[in-house]
Amino acid sequence: MRLGVLDIGSNTGHLLVVDAHDGAAPLPAFSLKQPLRLAEHLDDQGAVSQTGIDALTSFTAEALVVAEEKGCEEMLSFATSAVRDSANSQAVLDHVRDRTGVAIEVLSGEDEARLTFLAVRRWFGWSAGKLTVFDIGGGSLEIASGADERPDVAQSLPLGAARLASTYFSSPLDDAELKKIRRSIRADMAKDAGHVLRTGTTHRAAATSKTFRSLARICGAAPSTEGPLVPRSLALADLREWIPKLVAMSAEELADLPGVSPSRTHQIVPGALVAEACMDIFDLADLEICPWALREGVILERIDKLGEVVGAHGADED
Repeated sequence: MRLGVLDIGSNTGHLLVVDAHDGAAPLPAFSLKQPLRLAEHLDDQGAVSQTGIDALTSFTAEALVVAEEKGCEEMLSFATSAVRDSANSQAVLDHVRDRTGVAIEVLSGEDEARLTFLAVRRWFGWSAGKLTVFDIGGGSLEIASGADERPDVAQSLPLGAARLASTYFSSPLDDAELKKIRRSIRADMAKDAGHVLRTGTTHRAAATSKTFRSLARICGAAPSTEGPLVPRSLALADLREWIPKLVAMSAEELADLPGVSPSRTHQIVPGALVAEACMDIFDLADLEICPWALREGVILERIDKLGEVVGAHGADED
């Protein structure tokens, strides 16, 4: 079946049209993206501003038209941290539904981590053993770990790159301020790290999301033009070497780096600090970059449910 997947993230609205079949990898057919930057459209009370609501509503209406034109039988719509954590979350969702007819589901942080883990597990397979997955989004950091398709631990922490950028990086920082932010990130991450560490040795550690992909590209990973099957990784040693350089760069210089889009330059340094903390806190020398993430997890779970329904009907006929 052809599915439309509408992903309303903290940075970007993304419609992905895929051909999905039980037992096969989802095949992308079309993609529509728009930088909504909802995490940065919050007022002093933590509510999404009218500008943010209007941008979200407009993009959702456009995505619905595109999904219908591309022959989608169904559209799966979900939102993550920016909408989930906003003070007016329900009002935002009601506004979008009233004007477009699209009911957007808000994923919990735990579900976001769980579905991302499912996608990464399917990508690497059972040979990965105990898998630990990190995903730096705009509003939150997801961490999940386990030996099966459902993680034993699924966490969501308020350490997204856009959230940190708007909170701490709106003006130039001196070394003392940067060290303070670095300590704060690590303290927040270390609070719950024991839940993952106590489950035993990680056999394979993976990272997904635009932030990790950009950092890996900066540190020498293959460009996206070489396709998703090319192995990519992010080494802690390389990242440590690059962080002082990134801190010293202007927005224009950051935008000239490979893998960095101009709309995300302000998120590179906070994202790099979070990535470095992930590897330090969990004692990882490097992270493998997985091309599948939350969207693929949502698709895979939907395909699995369709397979269960078909199987149940077959059993009834027997």
